[in-house]
Amino acid sequence: MSFRLDRAGLVHANGHRALRDVSLALEGGERVAVIGPSGAGKTTLVRVLGTSLKPSEGRLFIDGGDPWQLGAKALRRLRARIGVVHQSPPIPGRLRVVTAVLAGRLGTWPAWQSIASLVVPGDAAGARAALDRLDLGDRVFDRCDRLSGGQLQRVGIARVLYQQPQIVLADEPVSALDPALADLSVGALVAESETRGATLVASLHAVDLAIKWFPRLIGMRGGEIVFDRPNAAVTSAMLHDLYATEGRTLPAQGVEVLEEVRRHNVVALKRPGCQ
Repeated sequence: MSFRLDRAGLVHANGHRALRDVSLALEGGERVAVIGPSGAGKTTLVRVLGTSLKPSEGRLFIDGGDPWQLGAKALRRLRARIGVVHQSPPIPGRLRVVTAVLAGRLGTWPAWQSIASLVVPGDAAGARAALDRLDLGDRVFDRCDRLSGGQLQRVGIARVLYQQPQIVLADEPVSALDPALADLSVGALVAESETRGATLVASLHAVDLAIKWFPRLIGMRGGEIVFDRPNAAVTSAMLHDLYATEGRTLPAQGVEVLEEVRRHNVVALKRPGCQ
């Protein structure tokens, strides 16, 4: 599935402008990281692409069509083809992990199967397989309120892996994870995209994860796109300028600095406090 934004803007009800004159095109199967400082508009952009927010100006096209011109049923079918990973997954604490993961397919299952799965998990093996990819398979039957914030983030990722959508939109999906688990989790999303040809768009604060895993980087600041370039064309100077308001160092998750990072001369990566 492909996206196109044509001069999109968004103003919230309180008058705050979150996006300004954003134009971009994403082809099916692309892997794109959206980076930038806090408040840059990354989350808003992801929500617009996922049709949870309607642009105040401009237009969004998904596979050439305007989703806001669809009827209610057609829009629900479209949204069932989009998997969203939230920074804070909206998962009720009383749910078992297996049920939270299987919920990824509720939009495609018939009603009887969805209801039955809430009582007796219909594909516990499938849920465990998704969780195993994130080093969480041993928690499959635990209640979600017994998990840490980082573990809940991985449950949210597992749900999207199980869903197998045509588009994956990930909004700061690893903010609560330590460096090794963050790298593992982003790698699982990328592998899923590569295996099935799914489009992957991830908003990330950590520059090193973006550079390691994504061929295309979009830099945002103040609700606008500052640059949209292939990974290799993004220079150290561009990155430092993008994050100038956050000091002299660049935010990083702390994964091993690979050749891609060295090529950009990123020598002052900062580790945020992670749980």
